[in-house]
Amino acid sequence: MLDTGHNGLPNTPGVGYKAQHYSQILEAAGPVGWLEVHAENYMGGGGRPLAQLDHLAARFPISVHGVGLSIGGEGPLDLAHLDRLRVLCDRVKPASFSEHLAWSSHDAAFLNDLLPLPYTKATVARVADHIAQVQDHLGRQMLLENPSSYLWFEESEMSETDFLTAVAARSECGLLLDVNNVFVSAVNLKLDPHAYIDAFPLDLVGEIHLGGHDEDEDEHGAPLLIDSHGAEVADPVWTLYAYTLERAGPRPTLIEWDTDVPDWPVLRAEADRASAALTVLA
Repeated sequence: MLDTGHNGLPNTPGVGYKAQHYSQILEAAGPVGWLEVHAENYMGGGGRPLAQLDHLAARFPISVHGVGLSIGGEGPLDLAHLDRLRVLCDRVKPASFSEHLAWSSHDAAFLNDLLPLPYTKATVARVADHIAQVQDHLGRQMLLENPSSYLWFEESEMSETDFLTAVAARSECGLLLDVNNVFVSAVNLKLDPHAYIDAFPLDLVGEIHLGGHDEDEDEHGAPLLIDSHGAEVADPVWTLYAYTLERAGPRPTLIEWDTDVPDWPVLRAEADRASAALTVLA
């Protein structure tokens, strides 16, 4: 029996934990009700990072977010990586575990990026089989995150929302809805973000992510958005988030800020804004 641990996250804002905020989170967390950590930063045998995480886990529900499993890769999953991940999850007992719909490895090479996949029946089978293996290995349900997209695959046979629905049905995983990724993809691919949310299987969403993006232009001068996690959440993303909550109801909501990390009051202000949106629905 899988532990559907995402049900343990409260319907409040969470933030991606950064060590420079450790003391301030403990002293004045404000609306922040849970914390997310990247799994690969805590796979060592000990030291200050794990000691701090143990202390935080005694006070806050923890969401463990993986970035290195290469769920969409053509080759087999790295069993040593899975073993390290299981050790971490057994130690922290996270309320939620999630990974990206992407691939980042080929043979023995690891690429420092999250690369996209074509949406085909064959890819559904491969991704779902990998997720089932992860869930069996960890003994807990995984949430799969929708990606930010910058191009179409000609070989794709279905929409992204249909693909995610099919993977979830086959693997019994949950879904992580990154609203910023939806907005980034919609601008880059000239899609309607509200139609995407309407088509998304919102009943499977165990967690929502909000983050910042950078604005650029492609070679034709058209807008190009880059999912950077290095700025405040943009106003159109907040608007899309409000629309999502109207459709889905309150969900645990993470503020992601991974580059150019600000001082704690700035990050807490973003959490305050998410808390206000969630409170409207309470």
